[in-house]
Amino acid sequence: MNIKILTKALCASVLALAATFAAAEGDHPLVGRYEGAKLVGHQATEYDEVEVITEPIGGSQRGPVVPGWTKLEGKIDLYYYALPQGRSSLEVLRNYQSSLGTKGFETVFSCATSDGSCYVNIPGRSASTAPYDFALAYDASPELPRLNSDFIRNYFRLNARYLLAKKSGADGTYYASIVIAESGERGNFAFVRVVQTKAMEQNKISFVGADEMRSSIAANGRISLYGIQFDFDRDTIRLDSKPTLDEVAKLLRADPGLRLAVVGHTDAKGEEAYNLELSKRRAAAVVASLNSSGIDAARLQPRGAGAGEPVASNDDETGRTKNRRVELVRLP
Repeated sequence: MNIKILTKALCASVLALAATFAAAEGDHPLVGRYEGAKLVGHQATEYDEVEVITEPIGGSQRGPVVPGWTKLEGKIDLYYYALPQGRSSLEVLRNYQSSLGTKGFETVFSCATSDGSCYVNIPGRSASTAPYDFALAYDASPELPRLNSDFIRNYFRLNARYLLAKKSGADGTYYASIVIAESGERGNFAFVRVVQTKAMEQNKISFVGADEMRSSIAANGRISLYGIQFDFDRDTIRLDSKPTLDEVAKLLRADPGLRLAVVGHTDAKGEEAYNLELSKRRAAAVVASLNSSGIDAARLQPRGAGAGEPVASNDDETGRTKNRRVELVRLP
């Protein structure tokens, strides 16, 4: 083929692709939307954590022995699109992949539940090709906002396709996680999550020392602590929590008669029963940590409140951040 003709053909192809994935108002500028798709939901978080799928997963099972998950932190944008009728999930996903490639993204992982490529076989369990297994796992990383008052997992009826792409630049590394859900009568939907990993804004919450804890408990009977942090969706206390835990231990050593309830609180994301159980485990982890520092566990009473005792609205990330806390409450 003549080189000029080939060049024109390539340019036309790129222009056609750009038209298919033009970034309309409300879309992410690096991802855009599939032509004819309707934006039906958007949520933006300035800084949070999320798990993305980077290799075949163990069905709906999660945990340290099950591969497939990578935790990311940074700015997160989440988009829901209703896809146009007559376009297959494969066509849509391949177009996303091609469009992202022209913008400097590289594919990290791609799979479909219909051929089992989203799953890894786990000894003692039968292999799965069920889209709902994938949806259960995907909708717990963390749980996604509902669409039309229904859980996102219920939109995966026939098949699920997944794509994770990555692009590094001067302003951070971007991850585009794209899931296509075939819903049968409801049609097909694209759930697009874009994560821009970046440094968290620091000094948003001041350090609370033993003296301030003592004053607040004396005046109010309680104090909320934000310096005790946990791994995402786990009861594992992060290492950067040690300074605050040391101050709690200092407080208790200075007043041998002080007894405290250690109360775990979550935001309202996820199911109520799950949040309650997670908060109980986190409170127990704090008590265990203080006990290992020499504090008698009999002086501490762990309690989980889940999302049932908020101090701020759960409608935005600012409020949810305030609700995720460990509270010390004086016991008689």
